[in-house]
Amino acid sequence: MDVIEAIQTRRAIKSFDPEFSLNRQDIEQLISVAKLAPSAFNIQHYRIVAVQDKELLQQISEAANNQPQVTQSSVLFVLCADMQAWKKEPERYWSHVDEKTQQNLANMIRNFYDGRDQLQRDEAIRSSGLIAQTIMLTAKGMGLDSCPMDGFDFEKVGQLIKLPEDHLVAMFVAVGKADGEPKPRGGKIPLEEVLIWDQF
Repeated sequence: MDVIEAIQTRRAIKSFDPEFSLNRQDIEQLISVAKLAPSAFNIQHYRIVAVQDKELLQQISEAANNQPQVTQSSVLFVLCADMQAWKKEPERYWSHVDEKTQQNLANMIRNFYDGRDQLQRDEAIRSSGLIAQTIMLTAKGMGLDSCPMDGFDFEKVGQLIKLPEDHLVAMFVAVGKADGEPKPRGGKIPLEEVLIWDQF
């Protein structure tokens, strides 16, 4: 599918066909493409928990105000991020360059993030947002539908998926097949309100 068409036709689906299922190979293919999303210094902060276990989905649904997408979708991606990824062998993020360049980049990463807790969190959230959109567009390109989600108890979901202490839960992306046509698209504010030339 053309990228512009994928953007224009992607919708936040609120009702999925519960009979449609994705197998592990489909899910791995989707994420293999989506993880080409950019991230600062190529750190790839995102950690994606693919939930298909029915019992766990039911527990997550209860923590998500019983939003139907959680249990109806073929897979629920809980998008998490490692806020400490910047200091976990940063050379590996540049494994395809020479050793000197690796070391220079690793030093830049350490100097940029060390002691800056808010920046570490902000970058983790930014990386999660970038891969979330890429997951949704990849899904659309594969003939699938999706829904980005919040509106859940982040702490409870973290407990349910056994989130490591130095990680955060950013959002959900539910993926599957839409059950019927989506509702009409909401209105978009005018371009001149969104696009600012040079300065406000």
